Amino acid sequence: MQSASVKTGSAQSAQLPENSPLHLSQPARAVALGWALGLGSTVAFSFAPPVARAAILGGMDSNQLLMLRMVIATTLFGLTIAVTARGSLRLPRNGLQAAIVVGAINAAGMILFFLSLNYLEASLGAMIIALSPPIVLTLLALRGERLTRRHLVRLGLALAGVYLLISPSGEVNWTGAALALVATFFFALQMAVTQWTLVSYPVRAVVFYVTGTMTIFVTGWWLLQGAVWIPPSPLGWLQVLLLAVVSTYFARLGYYAAIPRIGSGQLALLGPLETMLSVIWAVIFLHERLAPWQVVGGVLILASALLAVQRFGRVNLRLPRR
Repeated sequence: MQSASVKTGSAQSAQLPENSPLHLSQPARAVALGWALGLGSTVAFSFAPPVARAAILGGMDSNQLLMLRMVIATTLFGLTIAVTARGSLRLPRNGLQAAIVVGAINAAGMILFFLSLNYLEASLGAMIIALSPPIVLTLLALRGERLTRRHLVRLGLALAGVYLLISPSGEVNWTGAALALVATFFFALQMAVTQWTLVSYPVRAVVFYVTGTMTIFVTGWWLLQGAVWIPPSPLGWLQVLLLAVVSTYFARLGYYAAIPRIGSGQLALLGPLETMLSVIWAVIFLHERLAPWQVVGGVLILASALLAVQRFGRVNLRLPRR
């Protein structure tokens, strides 16, 4: 009787349409949650370039700003884990080594990007960072990630939008542009390495060790540069806290929780949305100006991001073999 019941249940489930809530409820919820987390982290990350640029224009040293951001964020991660679940800090040796590598790569990108903001407007720096999706997908393709026509359409829209936003006829500080381009490569590389090595480990532990590693490297760089300390004004402290709490603490929790559900390749395709939001914040708060063709570029970038969130069930996630 039990065997017959199992067979009957299997036959009934096999007849369910593919879009039935009973057939896809759990995977669909997981993917939808992944996209929600990814979108939330994207919005939080988008505040970083204009806020950092505003702090630098206000007289704060870029290395000091980055150091304060990472120290505060790491402290928050540590306190959160200490209160909620101390045992979640445990990682096997392979996981810990991978987290240190990802943290070091990310720290290099962060240092270079903050240095570039000494030369570039926040909107232009954010535009250059938007080039990371094709780099991420190329890196993932080297490990077997499938590149579909849908990917190419989204990337084409994103790149066309970035081209229009950059405004080829305008003047560009090439030192700042070069720093931002190298930073973009490091950001893309850490996303790919995260997909390859860290997606199967506890999110809180991964975030803590990656952020802690970044803090060590960033603080070391600040010390090597002479440990410049300019006492922040009340507005400066507000900008530091916004960077540390919103654009690091909340943003990274959402980012690392989204990768196991939708993959680095899909998450990277939300980069154009982050770029557009950063440009909007720069226009509103820093009074940076956009030409009409740059507005068209922003529309193309938004179209690329919207295409990325359609048909959740088509996400192809490859977890690393353990």
